[in-house]
Amino acid sequence: MTLRVLCVFLLSGWLSVSAAALPIPENGPALRIQGSNTIGAELGPALVEGLLQEQGLLKIHRETPDTANEQRIVGQTAQGQRVIIEVAAHGSSTGFAALKNASADLAASSREIKDSELLALQALGDLKSPAAEQVIAIDGLAIILNPANPLEQLNTEQLARIFAGEVKTWEELGSRGGAIHLYARDDQSGTYDTFKELVLSRRGKSLSSAAKRFESSEQLSDAVSADPQGIGFIGLPYVRQAKAVAIADGASQAMLPLNSLIATEDYPLSRRLFFYLPPDSRNPWAQALATFAQSPQGQAIVATSGFISQTVQAMSVTPNALMPEGYQSLSRHAQRLTVNFRFAEGSASLDNKARQDLARVLDYIKRNGKTERAVTLVGFGDLKDDPARADLLSKLRAMAVRRELVKNGVVMREVRGFGALMPVATNSADEGRIKNRRVEVWVY
Repeated sequence: MTLRVLCVFLLSGWLSVSAAALPIPENGPALRIQGSNTIGAELGPALVEGLLQEQGLLKIHRETPDTANEQRIVGQTAQGQRVIIEVAAHGSSTGFAALKNASADLAASSREIKDSELLALQALGDLKSPAAEQVIAIDGLAIILNPANPLEQLNTEQLARIFAGEVKTWEELGSRGGAIHLYARDDQSGTYDTFKELVLSRRGKSLSSAAKRFESSEQLSDAVSADPQGIGFIGLPYVRQAKAVAIADGASQAMLPLNSLIATEDYPLSRRLFFYLPPDSRNPWAQALATFAQSPQGQAIVATSGFISQTVQAMSVTPNALMPEGYQSLSRHAQRLTVNFRFAEGSASLDNKARQDLARVLDYIKRNGKTERAVTLVGFGDLKDDPARADLLSKLRAMAVRRELVKNGVVMREVRGFGALMPVATNSADEGRIKNRRVEVWVY
């Protein structure tokens, strides 16, 4: 269905193609996107193509200008007008800089906006508002080795010491191969920012100057694949011919970057991919692309591009001895949905992604006839000083989600709290504690 944009057709410089179509600019691109290489290499252009198809444009194709990591996606109206959308993929930070200097209409980012960027862009409106901050996909940072390396798992503490240059040989990790060769994305990359935040900075480390840096994800992955002594970090779609290892964080189990564990954001190096749309934007194509990215069609493109879509599915969980008995029983009789509800930092309020996910979960529940006592919510907390407090808060978080579902006609089967059990991240850092504060949805 063609997206309707009702209030912008009369803006100066725009021509409406039809009553139901987006307006075409008289001059220049219809939309300028800048930012993340992870998004801009393939996912962003693929979503743009989907939007152009939805708008009924013809002869949709990509053009590559002389500048590396930039593309133009072009379509044509029935009247022969060219519609051009520009995508520049030089790293997440460049997207926010482009919003500030008005050289982009939409920022693509593979990390959350920083406080300093929020402050610098406050004239454009609140970029942390639900309408502005749009989670379009989930990605996992894979730690990749040469396929011949026998190592199967690492923890985040080891990763920090490896990439800081403190662990220098594979033998120190119980493997073989001699000196470790480090491969990393460049400073403009959201992938690097995420790795730095999740692994290095949390432990007071900095990336070794010996690391070979890359702007291109594909080139980095191929370099590790060709180097028996290499190790690198990369977005999930770019593992290519390399070998991914399982990762543990704190007391969590070691996890491979599997789709189901990334969808729930349990995998220690999972991350969100964002569009940031300035609330005061007067470009109707920017809002249309953000809306399309959230649609079932957009999320299908996310999946075919190699990322993890936010489409809700049910998955079976195999019980094991590390689970509390109540959780084992649940896993024997019910299925878990591929979404976790998480909460805004320092708040009991659902974060922006959770607000989006509420609609998706409700749609799943209603489509599958689960509105009458077929849904159980399971809350988890983080361990600080008082286990009893963690138990209480874990159930209160589940109750917060219950309230939202009940408002929409869902009669719950049960609400449970498992306190600080089964952490998915270390409790020694704020970021890990936030990740451990979660609510799972199970269906019978």
